[in-house]
Amino acid sequence: MIEINGENLKIEDVVKVARFGEKVKIADSSIPKVLKSREIIENILKEGKVVYGINTGLGELVRVRIPKDKARELQLNLVRSHASGVGRYMDDEIVRAAMLIRANSLLKGFSGVRLEVIKMLVDMLNSNIIPLVPKFGSVGASGDLAPLAHIALVMLGEGYAKYKGEVVKGEEALKLAGLKPLKLKEREGLALLNGTAVMAAYGSIAIYDSYEIMKNAILSATMSFEALKGTDKALDDRIMKARAHPGQIKIAKIIRDMLKDSKITKEAREEKVQDAYTLRCLPQVYGAVLDTIGYARSVMEREINSATDNPLVFDEPISGGNFHGEPIALVMDFLAIALTDLGNMVERRIARLVDSKLSGLPAFLIENSGTNSGLMIPQYTAAAFCNRNKILAHPASADSIPTSANQEDHVSMGMNAAQKLREIVENVKYIIAIEYLCANQALHISGYSAQSVKKAMEVINIEKFTHDEIFSYYIEEVKRKMDMGEITKEIEELNLYS
Repeated sequence: MIEINGENLKIEDVVKVARFGEKVKIADSSIPKVLKSREIIENILKEGKVVYGINTGLGELVRVRIPKDKARELQLNLVRSHASGVGRYMDDEIVRAAMLIRANSLLKGFSGVRLEVIKMLVDMLNSNIIPLVPKFGSVGASGDLAPLAHIALVMLGEGYAKYKGEVVKGEEALKLAGLKPLKLKEREGLALLNGTAVMAAYGSIAIYDSYEIMKNAILSATMSFEALKGTDKALDDRIMKARAHPGQIKIAKIIRDMLKDSKITKEAREEKVQDAYTLRCLPQVYGAVLDTIGYARSVMEREINSATDNPLVFDEPISGGNFHGEPIALVMDFLAIALTDLGNMVERRIARLVDSKLSGLPAFLIENSGTNSGLMIPQYTAAAFCNRNKILAHPASADSIPTSANQEDHVSMGMNAAQKLREIVENVKYIIAIEYLCANQALHISGYSAQSVKKAMEVINIEKFTHDEIFSYYIEEVKRKMDMGEITKEIEELNLYS
């Protein structure tokens, strides 16, 4: 059970709920803040004060005053009109993560909604009602208006949702789960729509997966290290401390520890002066990527515990810009660039492994090449993914297209940054899976000695290829084992959090 209070949600909590179906509970300690915030809104309504989004139009329509008897109709119309997303639907785990993050944000007590609104989000999560949310429609400025509107529709008994794997109308999903549609009051439609929860959902899951990518990238590189008979001279702790980037120091130590019992590395230390960059500079490159993931994590965990709608309710409502997605957009673009470069380095080691002139191993890692092409084409696949990532790594946040008749005249494009990052994460997993496959074959040919490498090969469990196979199946199987955390599970040295 994950208890939320608006203050201490972690990325791991998001993944437990979104991906693994953990139940959610509202902390009792957060309820008084929510009640107080709503009381302020009720008092404002009685006094007839003008407040953005309560009795005014939205965006450029801010100058339009809404009559008191139309204030609740405004909230319903906001949800319906803003549900303008199109395209394929977002993955279930993204939608669930967004619902959790939105509920957590509302629990901070700065949004002026009734407790019933937050409970509806939590009840839908716990009943596994998953709104169908189209991928495209958010520019990441007034938050994720269109995607969040599609979530809100189902809360109101409209739109469509998945329930127990079946796509049904929103009203039917609620009925099957024993829930009644929510009837919005003043302020509540805008509070549900105006926030960064969907971008943050993408970002949180990508960061979690990036740590898993790093573990596998370190292990696959260690296998290649033995296969290519690398020397560990460049991993010396004195070199690392002379530069003192924390990620670099950590990566070097992990690889040193995994190779500490390697007879191959010990022999190479005596025979070789230095290796190519893809071995020698592993700590510097991987360390920089690890530090980037850590920075992205710090930004994202602030974000998922922030109030990101507008106006925010203190002792009075104040209009501001906490909905703007720039903090998320920038770090997601940064992480996309870092993971793209990680994939580039992995692919260069794959190319080195299959090139007999560089590896000293049989051409394309097959001992009777010519009749057999061996692992020639998996390197092509890795190269294709790298090219795709380089296209996707162009920063979405470098662009801005004004919206709402220039009232919203600078936007973050954070949703595009988020969706590009999600694809890059998957692509890099495939590149690493291909390195695992190639390194595994190389080690079957040349031999191996490090215990960490032996453990990894036992889990990969692919015998030596003596003739051509359909390698696609093997790549997919290795990636599946990566996704399940199986390959790195028994490697004690791979602790990136210590």
